[in-house]
Amino acid sequence: MTRQRHCEARSSLGIKLIDITLDCFVVPPRNDAKRQQNLIIMKEKIICGIQQVGIGVNDFVEAWKWYYDNFGFEIKIVDDEGVAERMLPYTGGKPQPRRSGIAVNIRGGGGFEIWQPKGRELNYLKEPVKLGDLGILIAKVKTPDIEAAYNTFINKGLDVISPVMTSPAGQKEFFMKDPYGNLFQLEQDDYVFIDEKKTTGGANGAVIGVSDIERSLPFYTQLLEYDKVVFDQTGVFEDLEAIEGGKGTLRRVILERSKPIEGPLSRIMGTSHLELIQSVDAPGKKLYEGRYWGDPGYIHLCFDVRHMDAVKEQTEAMGHPFVCDSGADFGMGDANGHFTYVEDPDGTLIEFVETYKIPIAKKFGLFLNLANKDDHKPLGILKLLRFAKVKRESIK
Repeated sequence: MTRQRHCEARSSLGIKLIDITLDCFVVPPRNDAKRQQNLIIMKEKIICGIQQVGIGVNDFVEAWKWYYDNFGFEIKIVDDEGVAERMLPYTGGKPQPRRSGIAVNIRGGGGFEIWQPKGRELNYLKEPVKLGDLGILIAKVKTPDIEAAYNTFINKGLDVISPVMTSPAGQKEFFMKDPYGNLFQLEQDDYVFIDEKKTTGGANGAVIGVSDIERSLPFYTQLLEYDKVVFDQTGVFEDLEAIEGGKGTLRRVILERSKPIEGPLSRIMGTSHLELIQSVDAPGKKLYEGRYWGDPGYIHLCFDVRHMDAVKEQTEAMGHPFVCDSGADFGMGDANGHFTYVEDPDGTLIEFVETYKIPIAKKFGLFLNLANKDDHKPLGILKLLRFAKVKRESIK
């Protein structure tokens, strides 16, 4: 295998600004048997990490500024206004105007996709989210110093609903809400991509309400590859008592991945874990029953992947076929890729995105084309994402 290295960034006027080497691999000719073996290897499904948590909001600008100020989501990946034409099964069969953007925290972790439907009345939950409901209940957020984060948010007067506690799994944590009632679980986590001494990092996973954990486990352990069970207990949990439904009997399973992180964008997304919760004595509601995708709340959990064809083959074999498939080469603002969704056994939407192009330093005319990159190797050039930081006053 030989390596070809080149990349040239130019401004909009065509003036060369900077030379940066990117890794591209050129495979020399091989005999037919080896070529077939190589093709099989190249089509392996790769789950790179949690790309983002989708959050439906009623005011894009207000919401992003809140996540910017309090969770450090200062890096803009995309900000796009248009019409959602491919989500028809979840939007009443009609295309929906919307503004959406993806922002990340440069410390590392998943991003947030902030999604504001436009041109229609929004449908809000009639009662608060409770443990036992079905859907994405809580977004987990990394913090390098749980006590400092807690004190910072208390001093800001934010809606912190629990003290710092240690979960039964040994995780230091506390819970809070944003101004829109969305629940967040702040977790002590030392993962770092770029250390800018921020109070928090990005998304660390999610708590997902399911009706039957045994039925859900194959979906999350095999398809999404969170195959390591680090905690599985049934009972009443003291650390959850501040949350609606938290005083009932729950089964609680925490899943991690046994594989190390891999993929071109994996270092910015970092490590993560998922928590499945099932109410034993008080099953709740489906959070998006009678509501449209995009209405306020957690609308999806998105995973960055490589080789969408291999993903599709496995999802169909497991009885979770693609829905709302964009097809290859779907553009959203300055980014480009292939997105699709599947439903978990309770209908919760999980998104897969195979990223083809993202802006790295747009003001220098620099974009990252992932078409010829090693599907396993993290890219060091992602550190240039620090130049995608936006000023708060530019969010409007």
